[in-house]
Amino acid sequence: MTEVSSTRPAAAASPVIIGQARRRQRADLIVWCGILAALLVTSCIAAVAFGAVAIPIRTVAGIVADELGLGRVASGWSRAERNIVWELRLPRVLLGATAGAGLAVIGAVLQVLTRNSLADPYLFGVSAGAAVGAVLVILYIGPFAGALGLPIAAFAGAFAAMVLVFAAARGGGAPTSERLVLTGVAVAFILHAVTNALIVGAADRGAEAALFWMMGGLGNARWATVPVPAIVTLAGTAWLCLRAGTINALAFGDDTARSLGIDPVRLRIEVFVVASLMTGAIVAASGGIGFVGLVLPHLVRLFVGGDLRRLLPLSALAGGLFLVWVDVLARTAFAPREIPLGVVTSLCGGVFFLWLMRRRRI
Repeated sequence: MTEVSSTRPAAAASPVIIGQARRRQRADLIVWCGILAALLVTSCIAAVAFGAVAIPIRTVAGIVADELGLGRVASGWSRAERNIVWELRLPRVLLGATAGAGLAVIGAVLQVLTRNSLADPYLFGVSAGAAVGAVLVILYIGPFAGALGLPIAAFAGAFAAMVLVFAAARGGGAPTSERLVLTGVAVAFILHAVTNALIVGAADRGAEAALFWMMGGLGNARWATVPVPAIVTLAGTAWLCLRAGTINALAFGDDTARSLGIDPVRLRIEVFVVASLMTGAIVAASGGIGFVGLVLPHLVRLFVGGDLRRLLPLSALAGGLFLVWVDVLARTAFAPREIPLGVVTSLCGGVFFLWLMRRRRI
């Protein structure tokens, strides 16, 4: 009798305990999102101060406040300082935060879809596909493409690459996570070769600029280049966050997803389209920046687990924060010369990859 009476309160209390745990998780998520968001905003202001010409942070804050009509925080800056802060560095920092956030979110989603924590848009061939479309526009179509020609071509290339990866990986049956990643790497190599061939074939039409763009960088960022990737990344991230609970089911296999009333094929297509749109918009504005989608989601997952409802918003904020400071390093390490941003992220990604293999004893 004692055993029966003691188990009833435990059974009755379990929903309460579960509810409390969920509320605690939501509260923790809000706190961490607030901390990372505050760090990101502060970092964006601080990062503007760094460069070949150092500008005091107080002056940066004053110029930004003045341009936004928030009143003067400081005074006494020159027109040259205003142009450097407002016309050059601030759009660059905002584009870096946008690209970092978007690539981290895409990487986190691809890792769930492939059930492989090593998947990312760069290794998966998605960025390479976007680069093919973008280079075609940059070198061969140019002004005839219009303002949206570059992001549209990059999106088409990214989506075509993703379809190619899944079609090639399927082979005679359902693709395994290892097969998907290996196929993605192979497709990425092929598409990089295609891009290089396009550049060699257009040696007299700005090939050097296209080659530097392929390495990734934010040097061409201006206010006109920020809205498209920012809007697409924000909308895509919001959609993925709203669908995060449903996408989580794919991590357990298609059969489990169907048992929950989810159509895995349709859901994958929807996610592929969104991921391709985001990749295309980011690559069109910033070039090929690799390994952000590999490193950041994996590091965030170590702290919060694999639930996309927590992983996506935290990865977005951490990715933006990461790329803002990597860009600072890229433009100040050998100032006034600038290192391509993709070179620095590839170096970080390679070191992380070696650490990951050692940790997993691969």
